[in-house]
Amino acid sequence: MTHNPHNGLTGKEDILAEDALSSASGPGTVACDDGDELSDDDELLSEGNGERMYEHFSIDVDKGQSMMRIDKYLCDRLSDKSRNRIQAAADAGNILVGGKPVKSSYKVKPLDRISIVLPYPMRVLEIIPEQIPLEIVYEDDDVIVVNKQAGMVVHPGHGNYTGTLVNALTWHLRNLPLFKEGDMRAGLVHRIDKNTSGLLVVAKSEGSHAYLAKQFFDHTIERRYIALVWGLMEHDEGTITGNIARSTKDRMKMAVYDDPAIGKHAVTHYKVIKRLGYVSLIECRLETGRTHQIRVHMEHIGHPLFNDDRYGGDVILRGTTFAKYRQFVENCFKTLPRHALHAKTLGFTHPKTHERMMFDSSLPSDMQECIARWESYATDGR
Repeated sequence: MTHNPHNGLTGKEDILAEDALSSASGPGTVACDDGDELSDDDELLSEGNGERMYEHFSIDVDKGQSMMRIDKYLCDRLSDKSRNRIQAAADAGNILVGGKPVKSSYKVKPLDRISIVLPYPMRVLEIIPEQIPLEIVYEDDDVIVVNKQAGMVVHPGHGNYTGTLVNALTWHLRNLPLFKEGDMRAGLVHRIDKNTSGLLVVAKSEGSHAYLAKQFFDHTIERRYIALVWGLMEHDEGTITGNIARSTKDRMKMAVYDDPAIGKHAVTHYKVIKRLGYVSLIECRLETGRTHQIRVHMEHIGHPLFNDDRYGGDVILRGTTFAKYRQFVENCFKTLPRHALHAKTLGFTHPKTHERMMFDSSLPSDMQECIARWESYATDGR
């Protein structure tokens, strides 16, 4: 694991999947790269298993293959994928032959190398539409951008079958085909965990879903987070690099490993906004998107997120032994009863207009109040 301070952030932001797998060896083979599109701070499904928001297939066509439409060919090869899904992927530019996008009508030729990215559906018996208020930042016929409140789970899972963002979206978008099919992750291309607040984009159609999924796969989605962490950062800017995998000591946590054979490559860029007494307010930009990435990377370098109960930030880690200070920190914990992380900025290319869209959200009131308390503490030197 390396931690490199530097002057000026570089690298692509919020890279949320592994690079595409090269085609499997041998003719007519299929390789599946289940793109692990979990955002940096995602809860683990069923409190233990990671999830995937899209999947990538690489196919080498047999040398004896007769020419046929690529949508039919892929339906035959990927028998559990519907022709509509495959055609939507082609319309979104998600089917590549020899590295170039092709349409559904393209005729497959012997020895073609095919790459396809598909949103990854998960079916359940029933999604209950619930009339839950949503803070809608933007909506048109193709996408909806919401500002998720802390405390809301993104989609149903173990112990959370109602009250989720998907339940709310299924009500709000109940007349759209994509939200009538019992898809546990209908329209989702990324997510943030229950106690993280901030922006998410959701697709409203199969075509938009495929188009947005490809942007995550291509690492062109932009997201920035604001976090409050324990301790005063030594450097104004820096980069944390370290493979992330599930902890061998606690299955509810992720951990950083130096061994390149363990876990997945992860890179977090940070920039200090303010130093406030015994905590720092920082901005994080992601070059990868691993489970709990910001949380585990910051914990690994000794700066856990403030009040992060999973990664040790819910106790006093910096400061004095005075009772007055302990009471001050306890009051801050009560003001912000969750880890201090907010998905503030979101940028993507619109599926239909192809215009670049950027959204920004204000910090929620609990984070603002907690930060204000620390600003007052740092100024007054109490």
